[in-house]
Amino acid sequence: MAGLVYFSSGSGNTARFVARLGLAALRIPTSPKEEMPVPDEPFVLICPTYADGDGRGAVPKQVIRFLNDPARRALLRGVIGAGNRNFGVTYALAGRVIAAKCNVPVLYSFELSGTDTDIDRVTAGLEKFRGMECSTTV
Repeated sequence: MAGLVYFSSGSGNTARFVARLGLAALRIPTSPKEEMPVPDEPFVLICPTYADGDGRGAVPKQVIRFLNDPARRALLRGVIGAGNRNFGVTYALAGRVIAAKCNVPVLYSFELSGTDTDIDRVTAGLEKFRGMECSTTV
């Protein structure tokens, strides 16, 4: 069964979204001094975007550090991007960057801390995704 790992900054938008999902999740710390979580099962990563106007810095440094570990990266099965639509083409850019670099699908994207519809869609999508994980495991 795929778990959840997420990053949320001081704004707490992504943390609020994950809390509303009501699913167990590991949080990537904001401070580089804190220990990284160690997922022991396949997971979906939820990551907000922090890009400048040109898209630089879209993926938070702590998420890069987390994914730079080959054992953690090997368990990544998909990514959900978050952002603010006010930023146009850089909206949820971190999700697209991670997906391309790690060769996993972007499963969904949501704005700020998400809507009730986003919560329903992600919950249903994760259930379906989990079923696919189980059916393809050899």
